[in-house]
Amino acid sequence: MEQHRTRPPQYRPRRGMPVPAQAGRGAADGVRRGSSGARRPVPPLVQAARRMPNPRLTGLGSGLFCSASMFALGCLDQLLFGASTTVYGVLFLPVCALTAVWVRRGDLVSAPVVVPIAFAFGLLPVADGGGGLGGRLMGLVTGLAFQAGWLYGGTLVAGVIVTARKIRLMSRRAAQRRAEASMRRRPT
Repeated sequence: MEQHRTRPPQYRPRRGMPVPAQAGRGAADGVRRGSSGARRPVPPLVQAARRMPNPRLTGLGSGLFCSASMFALGCLDQLLFGASTTVYGVLFLPVCALTAVWVRRGDLVSAPVVVPIAFAFGLLPVADGGGGLGGRLMGLVTGLAFQAGWLYGGTLVAGVIVTARKIRLMSRRAAQRRAEASMRRRPT
């Protein structure tokens, strides 16, 4: 049985509403515009960063990415370095940074939460454990206790990046509100 729509589709722009910018990140030609409209060259490092992948992960997606990455790095550490917890801790920091950078704006608060969980999950192959489940669990708890510095450091990295992104987002929204308010006050 066919069901008909009761409302018109909502994907069309409404009259009087500004149209959002289309795909791309701006300054694709290597030139960016300042506040006065003048063209300024974009540094090569910024151009290279804009060509890098820029996924936007949900809160769950960032947790899965971080956990899977840390588990894979833990297994790799076990194979190549004989379960070196220092190598594991060093590899944890860039994963924390990527998780905090790639999480969506709406899910920013999830990055510092999923990072410690992923650290513990990835520590499973690295942790020294005797025979059985009890030995593995005891090795995990001991590993978490001895590697708390790396755990706190990675969580701090994620927290600082997320805080900086949130402050930037809030300042952009405030500037947009000020611009909209000045447009409304301006006589036509």
